[in-house]
Amino acid sequence: MHVVFVHGACVRDGAWWWHRAAAILESEGVPSSAPPLPSCGEGGNEDGGRPPGADGPSLPDDVAAVRAHLTSVAGPVVVVAHSYGGVVVAEAAAGLRSVRHLLFVTSFLPEPGESLSSFGDGGPAPYLDFGSDGTFGVRPETATETFLQDCDEEAVAGAHARLVRQTAAVTVRPVDAAAWKEIPSTYLVCARDNGTPPSLQRAQAARAGRVVEIDAGHHPFLSRPDEVAGLVLRLIAAG
Repeated sequence: MHVVFVHGACVRDGAWWWHRAAAILESEGVPSSAPPLPSCGEGGNEDGGRPPGADGPSLPDDVAAVRAHLTSVAGPVVVVAHSYGGVVVAEAAAGLRSVRHLLFVTSFLPEPGESLSSFGDGGPAPYLDFGSDGTFGVRPETATETFLQDCDEEAVAGAHARLVRQTAAVTVRPVDAAAWKEIPSTYLVCARDNGTPPSLQRAQAARAGRVVEIDAGHHPFLSRPDEVAGLVLRLIAAG
């Protein structure tokens, strides 16, 4: 079994965000990988070298990149999606027989026709900044308290160094498929998340096949990687 991690919005370097949980999986003989998201400025020339912005790569490019990565992996796959990554995976994993389970971490499970903005109250979150250039990003001064309050100093510093601007159109572009309807799924609720309210998470979790809740913030794979890796290993063992 291979684990594919899909990171959330407004950050780069997916492998870093998951590295603590990935190291535990590796010690148990489970390989993992983390594809780039072009809308976050990752992926090099795969999207023609377009930077994030009004004419930059958006959700379809992220879906294409993740789907291409999933189809390139030999053997069965468990996909672990974080936050915005759940929107990407909802479409990218649809119809792929190699994907055996989806694990959504404080994430979104959109129905076809829904977008990331479908899950808000109609206004921008106070911790996000939307620019006139067609990008958005996390306000750095809010990042620690909103997303990293239960992480150690090393993780906080590493996270801040990887904040990026992302194409804002990803927030309103609807998905065309809902992989979680056809692939077994688990939702990991993080009860101390100050970014995605636990009440919203639990509402999303009702769409998944199984729900697990832990006392963690928005990035449990940094603050409690043993619990995240342990959950992934149990999903693998269950087949």
